[in-house]
Amino acid sequence: MEENKLNNNELIKVISEQTSDSQKHKIMYSPSQLAYVGDAVYELLVRSHVIQNHDINVNKMHRLSIRFVKANAQAYFVDKLEEELSEEEKKIVKRGRNAKITSSPKNAELMDYRYATGFEALFGYLYLNNEIKRLMQLFSRVVEILDEKDEKK
Repeated sequence: MEENKLNNNELIKVISEQTSDSQKHKIMYSPSQLAYVGDAVYELLVRSHVIQNHDINVNKMHRLSIRFVKANAQAYFVDKLEEELSEEEKKIVKRGRNAKITSSPKNAELMDYRYATGFEALFGYLYLNNEIKRLMQLFSRVVEILDEKDEKK
């Protein structure tokens, strides 16, 4: 079983190779489209991280995953990552943040929801442009930021 276990880098690389063959140049997606893909990519990274690093029951895995994916957490991550982002990445976050919202956030403040959309748009942008190394660097920083936040408690 251990030899079949893919780490997050390998998992995302396998998935991205399937989509990058048909993508010879960068395509400009809408912020909503970027966030749509970014949400799925980020969720996959979170779930993979949780299951690989925590031997707990599924209910506890779900509760741990929520700490990564709720809007106020993603808004917090964007704030903490801002100085580390390139100008292009900051533009993507801003486009996502300023995108027209077609639904109302159920359990989040509007500004947190907007920043979370920007965060997801960034992950979608990096994934769709096959910038997997950078995607994984940012996800590693997200894990570090959450660990730092937990240590302060």
